[in-house]
Amino acid sequence: MSCEKSVRVLLVCLGNICRSPTAHGVLEHRLRAAGLDWVRVDSAGTAAYHQGHAPDTRATAAAARRGVPLAHLRARQVVTADFEQFDLILAMDAQNLLDLRAQAPAGSSASVRLFMDFAKGLEAEVPDPYYGGAAGFEQVLDMVEAASDGLIDQLCSGLWRRGGK
Repeated sequence: MSCEKSVRVLLVCLGNICRSPTAHGVLEHRLRAAGLDWVRVDSAGTAAYHQGHAPDTRATAAAARRGVPLAHLRARQVVTADFEQFDLILAMDAQNLLDLRAQAPAGSSASVRLFMDFAKGLEAEVPDPYYGGAAGFEQVLDMVEAASDGLIDQLCSGLWRRGGK
């Protein structure tokens, strides 16, 4: 299925080692299964705490149990160019959304919003599992799976464009 020339999605959390790489891996995995090779996915953090690091081992293990690889991903920080290179920049929580909107250059064409906007009926924010136990990583997976499915449902209809900056 090819509905658009391409869509570029950036998933963002604070350090880019738990939530956003999990969302990155899940969304890529589900896009591949749906045959949507015209969607490009990346992830980044609003902070540079873990630049160059692999995702948290607990996130990697939880995702692997669901058949989603994360070990190949490396943390990076959001840069100004991302606001022109990506169509959709999706924050995992309200604070990262605020930080992204503050960083967005004037006239940016990227739609900056919450990832959970695509998961109807669920909490608006993906909680940070970093300081918790294994159950937190499973909860993050459940949430990003629901949001990924919702985004995929909207890609061809163009509904993903709603929500603005």
